[in-house]
Amino acid sequence: MKKLLIAFLLMTSTATALAQSGTNSPYSQFGYGVLADQSQSMNRGMNGLAYGFHEHNQVNVLNPASYSALDSLSFFFDAGISGQITNFKENGVKRNAKNANLEYIVGAFRIFRRTGVTFGLLPYSNVGYNYYNTDYVDGTKTTTYTNTYAGDGGLHRLFIGVGWAPIKQLAVGVNVSYMWGELNNSAINSYSDASVNSLAKLYMADLKGVYVDVGLQYTAKVSKKDWVTLGVTFSPKQKLNGSPECIVFSNNAQTQVADTTNYSIKKGMKLPLTIGAGLMWNHDNKLKIGFDGQYMKWEDIAFPQYTNVNNQAKYTLQDNYFSNRAKFTLGGEYCPGERSRNFFKRIHYRAGISYTTPYLKINGQDGPKEKAASIGFGIPIINGYNNRSMLHISGQWVQSTDAFIKENTFRINIGFTFNERWFAKFKVQ
Repeated sequence: MKKLLIAFLLMTSTATALAQSGTNSPYSQFGYGVLADQSQSMNRGMNGLAYGFHEHNQVNVLNPASYSALDSLSFFFDAGISGQITNFKENGVKRNAKNANLEYIVGAFRIFRRTGVTFGLLPYSNVGYNYYNTDYVDGTKTTTYTNTYAGDGGLHRLFIGVGWAPIKQLAVGVNVSYMWGELNNSAINSYSDASVNSLAKLYMADLKGVYVDVGLQYTAKVSKKDWVTLGVTFSPKQKLNGSPECIVFSNNAQTQVADTTNYSIKKGMKLPLTIGAGLMWNHDNKLKIGFDGQYMKWEDIAFPQYTNVNNQAKYTLQDNYFSNRAKFTLGGEYCPGERSRNFFKRIHYRAGISYTTPYLKINGQDGPKEKAASIGFGIPIINGYNNRSMLHISGQWVQSTDAFIKENTFRINIGFTFNERWFAKFKVQ
């Protein structure tokens, strides 16, 4: 119980750090921001592969059915950080940006036979950008305008989940999350001529709600050394409480005349229906290869938009703002001997690739598609006190391309799974 309390206090104290933005992408100004993959360091070495994986010594939050496989004698505490460098390219102009953040924090343990419980903090989306452009006003060579865009925030999940295996081959599970976060975006248009009005639009949404996802895994033995697991997850369309706001501020520096208009929408935000499915082939508990697919039905989700046509300004929920999102992942891991005395045979070698279609539409066009690849290692921690914990290190390359801005990101993920023998009884002689 003492370790459980410590884990809870650590999660509480790091909630603010987790809420910091994990992106510098200008695409995060649209919709809910850049969607997080919500995976842990183990999964990230395989580029997010997860739905069919159930490990006795690792927590897999992307399919809650997997909690049923957790070691009955262990308490798990898992945390991860990342650092990334992103190169942006548009019309021959290149820029680099760096950022780092705490990715997740998770605890888990078994409460009954074939029943595990997990709790933690995860990101759902990230908003973080700041850029501007300057040019001459049409028809002049003296007056310039500057458009400045900035934003921060994102959505985050505080969750508790349970996984249960009613029979050895079949497991089911559920995560119940408290979702919260802020989406803050601003667009400011100013002029070098003080007689021209500057215009600022501020968009704010303080959101919260309950988010539920369920999972299932079925494992079939196909030969003496081979098993195949089918994993499925489902989350229905869910409402978010909160009232998005838009503030339009016009100011004339010369006459000092200012005008402010406030708009608000009552409880109009939602998250989409999401379905995931995957197959994992396990050969002799050494080689594990899987394929995942995920589908998010974003086209059913309306989003607040400010429009001004013929001096008729409105701030309303707009349909046809998003596209349905699909993600496909192929990956796996190889561990020659998990209990071998040879250190290098105990290392988990991982790799994966993925392809993702966009959920965003930008000026009526589909946003950037993503291609990604990763390699990673699970390195056992061996000392006189503990030989069950593991250090996870992975490198990931992500490329986002479309007709606007090309992004290339290189990300380093570092995670640590603390696995302590908690429930065992020791004999004193």
